[in-house]
Amino acid sequence: MSQANTTTDHDTIRKWAESRGGRPARVKTSGPGGILRIDFGEQDDNLEEIDWDEFFRVFDERKLAFLYQDETGSGGTSRFNKFVER
Repeated sequence: MSQANTTTDHDTIRKWAESRGGRPARVKTSGPGGILRIDFGEQDDNLEEIDWDEFFRVFDERKLAFLYQDETGSGGTSRFNKFVER
């Protein structure tokens, strides 16, 4: 059984993402800030890469938390993540 964790710590989020080849991104929307995502390099024309400073500015303004999984149920590295309300 795999376990999910939740954090608001910027360093933890950045290290988790970068260790899996992820970069900060957002889905372009008509509203300010867009919808935050971690981009793992799959082709998606709706994603716009942003820097970590902008990513965490939006993250904090929206009072989000990062739900993530370190390992899959079979013990492999997981890329599961989701942004949730604090």
